[in-house]
Amino acid sequence: MISTKGRYAIRVMIDLAEHDGGCIPLKDIAARQQLSKKYLETIVKELVAGGLIVGTSGKGGGYRLVRPPEEYTAGEIIERMEGPLITVSCLAEGAAPCSRAGACETFPLWAEYARLTHDFFYGKRLSDLIRKA
Repeated sequence: MISTKGRYAIRVMIDLAEHDGGCIPLKDIAARQQLSKKYLETIVKELVAGGLIVGTSGKGGGYRLVRPPEEYTAGEIIERMEGPLITVSCLAEGAAPCSRAGACETFPLWAEYARLTHDFFYGKRLSDLIRKA
């Protein structure tokens, strides 16, 4: 399940893409998205730490994207906030080998689901999510 952090992070990124043209104050994003500014502070902090956005303080400060919207994927935003998009622990990078790997009837099911999930979210660009006015 994708938490509010992941969902709201995508909304913040869409808002920044739709209002491109300089730094956008967090209070403006919070108002437009009808979200708590305090909660968004934790989200943008993580987005800045991940190099997805930059922030500037002071007069005229706020946040902006570091790349064009078509260079972001929903997958990278979600994984930044939520961690890897894995379906079962045996598919996690660096997971210990499963003792049932050779006899597991369900492994192909989980592997296919993981591929579908990854391909879906990494196939959606931020630019695909922007409202076309």
